[in-house]
Amino acid sequence: MNVAAASAGIVRGPTAAEAVAALLMIAANAKEESMVEVATTPKKAVKAATSAFESAMPKMDMANLEVPAAMREMAEKSVQSAREAYEKLKTGAEEATDLLEDTYTTASKGVAEYNTVALESLRSNMNATFDYFGALLGTKSVSEAVELSTGHLRKQFDVLSAQAKELSVIAQKVATDTAEPIKASVEKNIKKAS
Repeated sequence: MNVAAASAGIVRGPTAAEAVAALLMIAANAKEESMVEVATTPKKAVKAATSAFESAMPKMDMANLEVPAAMREMAEKSVQSAREAYEKLKTGAEEATDLLEDTYTTASKGVAEYNTVALESLRSNMNATFDYFGALLGTKSVSEAVELSTGHLRKQFDVLSAQAKELSVIAQKVATDTAEPIKASVEKNIKKAS
């Protein structure tokens, strides 16, 4: 082992030349043992080679192994960097969850309002239709029935147009209100990235 490396607390493995010499010693020992014991089993041969290799290798005391300061500092920086990345990821995930919750809540309220208006329109249209049929059954002549039908159709066309316009306004409002949190989040992230 290098004296300067030993004084700096750096423990190194064997050099290439030392490793080749150790392998040659193992081969020589294995050859000698095989001449003595011709009928060895593969397990005994592996055990003998392992013990020869271990005896040829320098012993390292892992309990007293000291990590160089530069390596320790690099490891600490890596851990700190990983913590910061995790915190950013966690914050981003929490923001995304909050955004989805807000969007879902807004969309749910809007859809409920839309459904309420649609059901009210349906109820109103059904009542008008029943009233029309009741009046139609009470007519005395065909001309009176045609006049009643024409009046009813004009009135229902106007009512249906107004209802469609109201539902369209509600649907547009729901879409705008639902998209607003997403839009704000995207703008915030673009500003943060800039």
